[in-house]
Amino acid sequence: MADEQVNVTLLTRNGCHLCETALAQLTPILSGYGLAPDVVDVDRAADQGDPGLRAEYGDRLPVVLLDGTEHSYWEIDEARLRSDLDRLLRVGGDEPRR
Repeated sequence: MADEQVNVTLLTRNGCHLCETALAQLTPILSGYGLAPDVVDVDRAADQGDPGLRAEYGDRLPVVLLDGTEHSYWEIDEARLRSDLDRLLRVGGDEPRR
């Protein structure tokens, strides 16, 4: 079991069908790693004084961030996500979690 955690954020907005689909795909993938996504509505964040997320990512939602870095947008690439999570969560010679 890995000692490190990875922050996975899903950037969304209300009424975004692709965002709902991405969350439905992302949740079971992450649960296999003992993780859950942080879901951030970019419009709500902007209304609360943080317009940066909407300005940066608002035209390509949904967006998945791994530790704050853009990983993917519009679709979940499951194979790539699993590969990156395996790499990020590997500690020493341990087998990756799935």
